[in-house]
Amino acid sequence: MSDKQYSLLVPVDFNEQSLVALQQSYNLARLLQYEIVLLYVQEEKDFLNSLFSAEQKQQIAQDINQKLEQIASEVSRATAVRVSPLVKKGKVHTNILDVADKYNSRFILMGTNDSVKSDEPLKNMIGSNTSKVIRQSKVPVIAFNGKTHFNGCRSILLPLDLTKDTRQKVTYAIEMAKLFGSTIKVISVLWDKDSIDIKQHLIVQLKQVQHFIKEAGIVCMSELIETGNTQQALVPAILDYVHEESDIDLIMIMTQQENRMIEFFIGSAAQQILRQSEVPVMSIIPRDLGFSYYQF
Repeated sequence: MSDKQYSLLVPVDFNEQSLVALQQSYNLARLLQYEIVLLYVQEEKDFLNSLFSAEQKQQIAQDINQKLEQIASEVSRATAVRVSPLVKKGKVHTNILDVADKYNSRFILMGTNDSVKSDEPLKNMIGSNTSKVIRQSKVPVIAFNGKTHFNGCRSILLPLDLTKDTRQKVTYAIEMAKLFGSTIKVISVLWDKDSIDIKQHLIVQLKQVQHFIKEAGIVCMSELIETGNTQQALVPAILDYVHEESDIDLIMIMTQQENRMIEFFIGSAAQQILRQSEVPVMSIIPRDLGFSYYQF
């Protein structure tokens, strides 16, 4: 693949959420004119391998390839998007990151839970592979936690605080809004009403960001949400806002939040949003942590 050919990477394990991520990749692929790389990673675990004979393992591999090729063919026919099926063996998150790099993937779209049905008790847990991909990926990861999603993107939510990193989301939001014809809603959450200075800084930032987005030709609304509570009210306030607005189809977050060691941690607020949001969540790594800044 040449440097000028880009892709969307969709890792699948044939569970419901991974197939939802695949369905949601169609519009983005068409708008960007990217191919979809459909990846299945076959984990090689000693215990499981010991349960099957060589012939059985070969048959399993053939069945996986056949199913993946069938899905790719059906998607290509239905969407006119090029879909390349790919099977790898080894560690799931390592292969996802390697394939994203090799195939010039500009986004990774995946379910938040690894092989967990959405109606099971673990539905609000981030799968270990998804978590590792989000915190190590050089490109934005769009995670899907719900069963159904709007076919497109009506509004994008930008939760902002006063750190420099979170404001880097604005450029991504503008470009996504241009692609989908979306509006952008910018919010900040103030849980300490006695912090007059912080409140004024947030108000000024909201106005500046709203003006910048409007200058780019995007319809934008901004709001300061005051909870009068503790910092623990941050995520519930954001998700309540999403529910009340009802037209938000994408939330953008930075993945460092409270902890700068992004290689090993995802900030607690980001984790909560990823676990609890029924709306797709796009995770972005800050530029100043040494990773490339993606431009459309």
